[in-house]
Amino acid sequence: MCGIAGFVNVEASDAPAAVVERMSATIRHRGPDAFGFYRDEYAALGHRRLSIIDVSAGAQPMYNEDGNLVIVYNGEIFNHAALRPALEAAGHRYTTRCDTETILHAYEQHGPDCVADFRGMFSFAIWNKQTRTLFCARDRVGKKPFYYYWDGRVFVFGSEIKAILEHPAVAPRIEESLLAEYLAFGYVSEERTLFAGIRKLMPGHWLRLSARQEPGGVSAASAGRGRGAGLEIQQYWELPTPGTSATQVEPRSERLWIAECRSRLEETVRMRLMSDVPLGMFLSGGVDSSTIAAIIRRQASGPVKTFAVGYGEAAYSELEYAQYVAKSIGTEHHEVVVGMEEFFNALPMLVWHEDEPITWPSSVSLYFVSKLAAKEVKVVLTGEGSDELFAGYDRYRFYLWNQQWAQYYGVVPAALRRAIRKRVAETRLLSATLRRKVQHTFVGRGEGLESLYLDNFYCAFGHEEIPLKGTPGREACATFRHYWDERGGASMLGRMLYADQKTYLVELLMKQDQMSMASSIESRVPFLDHLLVEFAAGVPDHLKIHNGVGKYIVKKAAEDLIPREIIYRKKMGFPTPLRQWLLEDRATPLLKMLGRKDGLIAEYLDRAAVAKLLEQYRAGHIDATDRIWRLLNLQLWGDLYFTGRREEIWDGLMKTQTGTNACATR
Repeated sequence: MCGIAGFVNVEASDAPAAVVERMSATIRHRGPDAFGFYRDEYAALGHRRLSIIDVSAGAQPMYNEDGNLVIVYNGEIFNHAALRPALEAAGHRYTTRCDTETILHAYEQHGPDCVADFRGMFSFAIWNKQTRTLFCARDRVGKKPFYYYWDGRVFVFGSEIKAILEHPAVAPRIEESLLAEYLAFGYVSEERTLFAGIRKLMPGHWLRLSARQEPGGVSAASAGRGRGAGLEIQQYWELPTPGTSATQVEPRSERLWIAECRSRLEETVRMRLMSDVPLGMFLSGGVDSSTIAAIIRRQASGPVKTFAVGYGEAAYSELEYAQYVAKSIGTEHHEVVVGMEEFFNALPMLVWHEDEPITWPSSVSLYFVSKLAAKEVKVVLTGEGSDELFAGYDRYRFYLWNQQWAQYYGVVPAALRRAIRKRVAETRLLSATLRRKVQHTFVGRGEGLESLYLDNFYCAFGHEEIPLKGTPGREACATFRHYWDERGGASMLGRMLYADQKTYLVELLMKQDQMSMASSIESRVPFLDHLLVEFAAGVPDHLKIHNGVGKYIVKKAAEDLIPREIIYRKKMGFPTPLRQWLLEDRATPLLKMLGRKDGLIAEYLDRAAVAKLLEQYRAGHIDATDRIWRLLNLQLWGDLYFTGRREEIWDGLMKTQTGTNACATR
């Protein structure tokens, strides 16, 4: 696990080495153990190393036998040892035990097709000095990040956007057309980012850049999307679509499905125990992390360390469940309790680490548990991905229920349905809690996907209530709708899972990567081994949601591993007491930040609409916690990158209200 950065010029340049050194220094947290650089007249590559495999060797940049190819790489190839014999038989000579060298030799042998052999998480760049070609690739599901900038003259890349911004050719500018999607979902799910001109190499894609300038130069049009002028991008792997005939295999019994799920999960966990340094597990006390922790405990030869995070507010803390699991399976357990001051004081720094506004409050919690784990280990396993593969979220089951009843409710005249919906939203005959629940049903929602599903379960600001002022932008739900429509032949559950895996899950993995790497530890995600992903796509829908139980097949597979009351308890989803905190008097300065005339919000959003939202929230008329979280993060992001107020907020948002910034650990 490391950080990579670099650039390639179409024309020969004598750009100082300090540029790539500065880019790499910006992401030092990704690799504090070592660093290295490569530089010639066309290209510069930088690397920050977190030493996991072959600690004494494996320095990067790394070269092939004749020195013509040079690689910088971030990630782990878990099957690298299995690939090595064939490469050695083909004549390739190894000098280390590193997976980095396997990537290099596999590329020599197979070219771009080498990525099909890799099982793991990765992003890398290989520079061919002779042909002046840069080859870059990102893993299938998107566990490792890869960002780039391309204007037809210079190509700049990095593990994090902040590294790219250190290059003199790149200036931070806002991609205004994506603000609507951010305000709705909290993230951007396509290849563009909130920084204009900076893109993501999407999961399951590779990129090849030829630095040889073609006759006639480069047109602005061809450089615009980064597809022409010597830049080629190809998809090498696609997520299989759940719930289609193409992913169904021969009929088999429920018992055999469950047995195979268990066997595959044990295998993928075993592969991810590959490490030359201490390793542990993030334990939430939910079924996914608890199952993986139990498997590790059975497979590991020594003590297993587990780490959990919670809050003093018991209603939002899962610590008691994590403690129970740790005691049941016999791990060495550690935990940290985060308070309101620690949470908000860390937020500006964590927005900087994530490069874009933070999507979920749980990112902050993840940082604190990563910081705790870093005191004991360098590698952790996590339970991410199971919900998106096996239908663990309540929203899947609830939308299927809503859609079924909406068909019957559709016989009611549209005008009457609208009147009922308006009455439900405004009535004081129902308690606020009951009114909110009814508004999540087909009675309180519109009939379309945007209202009944996306606004209902994903969007902070509904797609028709985004308070932008005169900012050009596409429809906020366009990317999700694209993936949804693309799989029209799948079952309804299959479409939900596929769209989530292409959008929501990619952002979730970025949170996992950036928050753990902020503390210089590597996180591994067993559920997202691509072979397990392909298996999950073929699991029948009725074994994902069975008699109202989500993630049924995983829960059945875990029944002899962890306590039954853990498996079938209500899912909490890494909650944060954000609503309670924002309603406290101590939060008043945070809310006042949103009304600043010199902030990013004032430039792009309708200030009157924002003021009304805050007024209604403070009066207790609405629960706008998610919307305020979006606005607060957008304002902080603007202060960090655009308004020049970074120094004012860097040390924390509540630093004047507390004399300590220490969490309670035990």
